[in-house]
Amino acid sequence: MLSARHITVTGYVQGVGFRYACCQQARVLGLSGWVRNAGDGSVEIYAAGEGEALDALVAWCHDGPPGARVKDVRVNPASSSMTGEKFQIRI
Repeated sequence: MLSARHITVTGYVQGVGFRYACCQQARVLGLSGWVRNAGDGSVEIYAAGEGEALDALVAWCHDGPPGARVKDVRVNPASSSMTGEKFQIRI
């Protein structure tokens, strides 16, 4: 079943390749959506797709790429309006 999640990752997650690695992971999982740095130092992610793939991305976010130090991952349901669009990095 298709659904979507809005994910906020806090900690030392900017300047360590988090967005790039997240984008690669999401594409491997077949998800649509985007990832961007937020002004408060967190990383914000919108992902849409199959439930198991979304769960896998959330699990990945708890560790992130090498060099990241994740403090917290908040997950909220979201509208699945972007289903089918290629996952991308937003500036």
